[in-house]
Amino acid sequence: MDTTLVTQEASLPVPNSTEAAGPLACIFAKLFSRHFLNAAILLVVPLIFAQPLRQPIELLRDPDVWWHLADARILCTTHHFIHVEPYSFTVSGQRWVNPEWLSEIPYWLGYAAFHWSGVYLVTWLALVANLMFLYWRGYWKTGHAGAAFWAACLGFALMTVNSGPRTILFAYLALSAELAILEAIERGKARLAWLLPPLFCIWINLHGSWVIGIGLLVLYTLCGAFGFSMGVFEQTARSSKDQKRLVYALFASLIALVLNPYGWRLIWNPFDMMLNQKLNIANAEEWQPLHLDWFVGKAALAAILLMVLANFLRGRKWRLYEIVFIIFAWYAAFDHVRFAFLAAVIITPFLAADMVRGFCAHANAKTIPVMNALAGACALWMMMHIIPSDVELQNDVARLFPRQMIASLDPSWRTFNSANLGGVMAFESKSSYIDSRLDTFEHHGVLKDYLEAMRIQQPLEVLDRYGIDHVLFPEHTPLAYLLERMPGWRVEKREGEGSDFYVLLERIRNLQAPGRK
Repeated sequence: MDTTLVTQEASLPVPNSTEAAGPLACIFAKLFSRHFLNAAILLVVPLIFAQPLRQPIELLRDPDVWWHLADARILCTTHHFIHVEPYSFTVSGQRWVNPEWLSEIPYWLGYAAFHWSGVYLVTWLALVANLMFLYWRGYWKTGHAGAAFWAACLGFALMTVNSGPRTILFAYLALSAELAILEAIERGKARLAWLLPPLFCIWINLHGSWVIGIGLLVLYTLCGAFGFSMGVFEQTARSSKDQKRLVYALFASLIALVLNPYGWRLIWNPFDMMLNQKLNIANAEEWQPLHLDWFVGKAALAAILLMVLANFLRGRKWRLYEIVFIIFAWYAAFDHVRFAFLAAVIITPFLAADMVRGFCAHANAKTIPVMNALAGACALWMMMHIIPSDVELQNDVARLFPRQMIASLDPSWRTFNSANLGGVMAFESKSSYIDSRLDTFEHHGVLKDYLEAMRIQQPLEVLDRYGIDHVLFPEHTPLAYLLERMPGWRVEKREGEGSDFYVLLERIRNLQAPGRK
């Protein structure tokens, strides 16, 4: 037997079964690949695990979505940006900038096209886009579809902290885009740094979180400016050409920030939040520290332990910017729970890489296209049955808010309202005392007075100070309980059910309470 011939035959490639079956089978196999399977599952994950999508009444309960829709309606109908406070009588006419005007437009377009079903669909698609971006960034970093999928799923557990109809969902897409550009630069594609200025030009009009993106870009630029080798840290200095390109891109990004309809005031907005809105930060739930007994806290702990274990089993050398980014992400998440989403965007690719390296995972190209197609069909069936109809959402709105009571409010009234109703009143074109846009209210002392009245510290003095003649509050609150039993006030209407039961109280003008001026 000729051994040379045997060797040559053994080295010949074995024809793939799909190739042997013809071009249609090859197309089918490429179309319904493992990525298709993973994408189909990731499409359904938000519908099952994001509470505002699983229980749409929670999506509608978000007090911000109402005034976001009202803002976008003004912009799209008048074609003018909002520059002064348009909704409340307490700070009417005061200067106000809308730092999220561009992110509000998709929700308004969804509402204009499909009513509340459109808002639901925009929320779902924004979450899916973020989740898919995490998956692809994990895959680009590791080349391992399985590790990228599971890392993205764990990342989504952190993302559930902001899984409602939030404008910040579009800002996190911008953050993922920035990090994807930096990751591509690490792979030698330094020219992509010139994509950063147009990205920041868009980002500043989406949300105030652009300042985090600038901070990360500064850290990345500084960390790569020098070589460093000590313990687990090892990096070579970026070439002079690439470093200059990155510095120029950073300065161009800073210049691009001025391309917004509000000028320097929009640039100052996130700094104003950090420096001048102490009450806002102290009283908003999403600004509170992350607790480990919460679901998001447990997910964060699981991700940290997984990263530590993977590096314990099979350590690696770290670039300085990587450890700086990871420390920043976890510090931000534990300091303010809303930044758990931020942590997911930053750490997911690193988590995928740790899973591959630490647990000796090997890429497996074997897959069954027919089963992938079947999984995609199942995902489509689930989406069709999970996504609620507009009728269901309208019924939820009717259960949540006293729409008839709000519709009956007279424009001449000075109504002291619960902050969670302020957005609904803005959407219904009713003048309010306050809403969940707390920045301008804090600047003019209205938020402080609201908290004092709500906490029964100086309720009657606050109501007198603003000339309040009607109060619209949940019935179970201390303020409503007090006024129902106070001389000079009477119940005009009640509406709602369960914990969402509201009472409208009216001041009796010809009766004065004891001790009142």
